[in-house]
Amino acid sequence: MASLTQTGTVDFDANAGKPCQTWYQVYGDLKSGVTPVVAIHGGPGSSHHYLLSLVDLASKYSFPVVFYDQLGNGNSTHLPEKSGDAGSFWTEQLFLDELDNLLRHLGIQDEYTLLGHSWGGMLASRHATRQPKGLKRLILADTPASIPLFVKAANEELIPNLPPDVRDAIIRNEKAGTTDSQEYKDAVHVFYERHLCRADPWPAELIESFHWMEKDPTVYLTMNGPSEFHVIGSMKNWSIIDEAHKINVPTLLLNGAFDEVADSSVFPFFKLIPKVKWFTFAQSSHTPHWEERDKYMKIVAEFLQA
Repeated sequence: MASLTQTGTVDFDANAGKPCQTWYQVYGDLKSGVTPVVAIHGGPGSSHHYLLSLVDLASKYSFPVVFYDQLGNGNSTHLPEKSGDAGSFWTEQLFLDELDNLLRHLGIQDEYTLLGHSWGGMLASRHATRQPKGLKRLILADTPASIPLFVKAANEELIPNLPPDVRDAIIRNEKAGTTDSQEYKDAVHVFYERHLCRADPWPAELIESFHWMEKDPTVYLTMNGPSEFHVIGSMKNWSIIDEAHKINVPTLLLNGAFDEVADSSVFPFFKLIPKVKWFTFAQSSHTPHWEERDKYMKIVAEFLQA
C-alpha cells in the first residue's frame, strides 16, 4: 500500500447553522508533479471506505489519490437535523461547492483528475460541464447520465429477472409504502448481490460504507430514497443529458455487465462527450474496483498515462 501522507479536515461554510468540516485522506505525494486523482464516493450519503481499493493507483502506479467523505456522513460533519431538507440544503450545488473547497485547500485546483463513482460520477460530470481549467481527465465509474433512465432500466431490465418471490416482495412493499420492512430489505439485498457487488463475501470496506449509511441515512433518504432503484428523493429527476456535450476533457466511462447502472443509462455520456472511451467489465456489477480489481486498476492507469 502507498504510504498515507496526509489526513485532515477542511472547514466548509455550508450555511448549516453550525461549523462544518470535510474530512480527507491522501495517499502519495501531491507535490510529486503527477496529476492527483480525487475519488468521489456515491450514495448520496455513503462514505469513502468502499472506494479504498483505489489506493492501488498510488501503490502500483504512483498516482496520488485523494479520498474524502462528503458532508453528512463518514468522518465529515453529520447533520441529522437536516433530514428531509432537500430543497433548501441537500442540493447538488452544496456538494459541488464542497468539492471546489477541498481542491483549493489541497492546492490542486489547477491540476487534478476526478474519478467519480455512481452519485460521485454524477457530481463529477456536472463539475466537468463547467469546464474548470484545472480538470485534466474525468473517469465516470458506474454512473448514470439520467436518474429516470437508471430507474427505468432497473424496473424494466433488472428487477423482472429476479427470482419471482424477490421481485414480488420488492414491488409489493414499494406499492404499500413499507420499504422499512425486513421483507423489503431482504429482497433488496438479493438485488444488491446481483447488481451492486457480486464478490462473495463482500469486501469489508463496502460493508463499512453500508454501516455508515445505516447509522446516518440523512442524505441518502433525503436525496435518493429507501433503495438504489426506488428513487423518490430530491434527485429523482436528475439528468445531465442536456449538458454532457460541454465536458471537454478526455473521459473514461466504466461499468459492469451486471451493473445496476445498465448500458442504457451510460450511453448518453458515450454519445455526447466528444473525447470518450467506454469499458464494460464482463464479470462485474456496480463495484468492478473490487470485483475485477487488478483489471480495473490497469485500465484506469492506462487511461491516466495516455
